[in-house]
Amino acid sequence: MRYINFSDEPPAMSPDEFFMNEALKEARLALAEKEIPIGAVVVCKGQIIGRGHNLTERLTDVSAHAEMQALTAAANYMGGKYLKECTLYVTLEPCVMCAGAAYWFQLGKIVFGAYDVKLGFGRLNQKITHPKTIITGGIRENECAELVRNFFKSKR
Repeated sequence: MRYINFSDEPPAMSPDEFFMNEALKEARLALAEKEIPIGAVVVCKGQIIGRGHNLTERLTDVSAHAEMQALTAAANYMGGKYLKECTLYVTLEPCVMCAGAAYWFQLGKIVFGAYDVKLGFGRLNQKITHPKTIITGGIRENECAELVRNFFKSKR
């Protein structure tokens, strides 16, 4: 796994845009593997400590979402199951399963790109993430949405 320390090389964009770009790189890896192009990274104190992209087809596992891969990698890196000081960057609004996992990891913040009006956790009127988790959506939204939209267009 390749780690990036944001504080070592400040980009010309905001930290949210920078790390969403890293999540987009993961989404493109998923696309190259003929997976739904969703990517995620987990960041702690300016450093990427977990990466992931969808692996549901390769692993024949419906729970192998990008978020789950990145969160598991981050917990392994940290040597513990709680990620209170960490931020999950993901290219698509997490589903209910992934938002529930974020609850159990006690994630500090979730930043996502495109909204998912059909399957995203935001469609519920209940807060299913940890009460202290901060949620930000719409970061590089068009670019994130376009990847998924083009993937499904190619399938039709």
